[in-house]
Amino acid sequence: MIAKLTGILDDSGPDWAVIDVGGVGYLVHASARTLAQLGNRGDRAVLHTELQVSESDMRLIGFASSGERAWFRLLTVVQGVGSKVALAILSALTVDELQRACAGGDAAMIARANGVGPKLASRIVNELKDKAGGLAGLSGGAGITAENAAIPPGSVSADAISALQNLGFKPAVAATAVAGAIEDLGEDAALGDVMRVALKRATA
Repeated sequence: MIAKLTGILDDSGPDWAVIDVGGVGYLVHASARTLAQLGNRGDRAVLHTELQVSESDMRLIGFASSGERAWFRLLTVVQGVGSKVALAILSALTVDELQRACAGGDAAMIARANGVGPKLASRIVNELKDKAGGLAGLSGGAGITAENAAIPPGSVSADAISALQNLGFKPAVAATAVAGAIEDLGEDAALGDVMRVALKRATA
C-alpha cells in the first residue's frame, strides 16, 4: 500500500493534484485544505495517502497530516459517507473543528460541508461521538505540517496499526485503538505492549 508520497507538485485542480516522485506522476485526490497547503507548482510536496480500491475504481487520497487521514478513515466507516463526502467535510472543517463537533454533538457544524444534509450530519455525530476522543491526539492545527504531524513509516504506531488491520480491524478502528494505547503507555512503549493495549481497546 502507498502510505506516503514525497515529491514535486506537478499540477493541481479543484480536488486533485499530481505529485511527481522520481519521474512518476501520482494523481492524488485531496481536500481543499490539503491542496491549499501544497503551495505552487514546482514546490516540494509531502502527502500521507490512502489507496481506495473498488470494483470499478482505484484512487489515491492525499492528506496533509496523519490526523486528517485518520479522520478520513473514521468518516468513511459511517454509512452514506464515501470518499467525496469525507473530503468535503475535511475541506469545510479542520480536524480540530471536526473533533470538537463530533465530541460535542454539533451536527450543525458538520452540515456546513457541501453535500452533507442535517440527517447525515446527525448520523455522523451520533456514530463518531464516542470515538472522537481517541483521535484528539492526532488532530493537527493550522501550524502543523505533514512532516511534524506524521506517523513515520516503521514507527511503533504505524506497525501496530498495520498489524491490527492485518488481523481484520478496519483502518479507523485500528488507528483509534493505537492512538489510545500510545496515550496510555507513552511514546516510548514497545510494540508488544502497544499491541496488547490496542487489542483490548479495539475489541472493547
